[in-house]
Amino acid sequence: MNAAARLSARRIWGLMYRHLALFRRSWPRLLELAYWPTLQMCIWGFTARYLASRGSGTLAIAAGLLLGGVLLWEITLRSQMGFAISFLEELWSRNLGHVFVSPLRPWELVAALIGMAAIRMAAGVLPAILLAWALYGFNLFAAGPVLVLFFANLMLMGWAVALGVVALILRHGAGAEALAWSVLFGLAPLSAIYYPVASLPGWLQPVALLLPSAHVFEGMRALLGPGVIAWRHLAAAAGLNLVWLAAGAALFAAQFRAARRSGALLSIGE
Repeated sequence: MNAAARLSARRIWGLMYRHLALFRRSWPRLLELAYWPTLQMCIWGFTARYLASRGSGTLAIAAGLLLGGVLLWEITLRSQMGFAISFLEELWSRNLGHVFVSPLRPWELVAALIGMAAIRMAAGVLPAILLAWALYGFNLFAAGPVLVLFFANLMLMGWAVALGVVALILRHGAGAEALAWSVLFGLAPLSAIYYPVASLPGWLQPVALLLPSAHVFEGMRALLGPGVIAWRHLAAAAGLNLVWLAAGAALFAAQFRAARRSGALLSIGE
């Protein structure tokens, strides 16, 4: 690793450590990471147990698909929110202008936010996965190594959406902060989390298939149901994620340049 790469890695780690230190000193922050995924798993887990208890094989399969959908959707949600909230914490602390007085470059900020998003996601979702196994006997990892591809595609989608959300916050200021919590919930009905894309109205199905998440959940149902690896859906999700990431990165870069020219980096938290 050359000197420039080492300096970049130190800057990225320095920004990540600033956020990690907050967790080290505050157990409520750590608890909050796992609270919502665990609560979701309790609610939907008991619903799935009720469906499985009805005695029908179809309902038992549906219960497993329901739990799988809940857990995988939390990966997307926590990846997006972890990225966006880490950025918002820089705004709330009036730290963004100070950060860019240093030699930190925009891509290094994005890399640090992605690192924090991955840590936040793991801290939030892993307890829920373990709870699903302990309480309901549902082992998501039984799906095998292909699960890594599901995880990766959902995380990439979460980061792409978060880049767009951060760009809107840079453009519109505090008035756009609510998007950090709400934007993915608006995409949930089209993501086919709990039902196939074919269940949607015909005119909505092509729109749903533009979402990487819809292909991932179609692949999940094929794997947990018939036991087939839907490579076509996984390839479509990967291709769409490249498009979404490119669009999110371009939007972020444009809004970041505009915010730096207008001085919004110093005043956006006010």
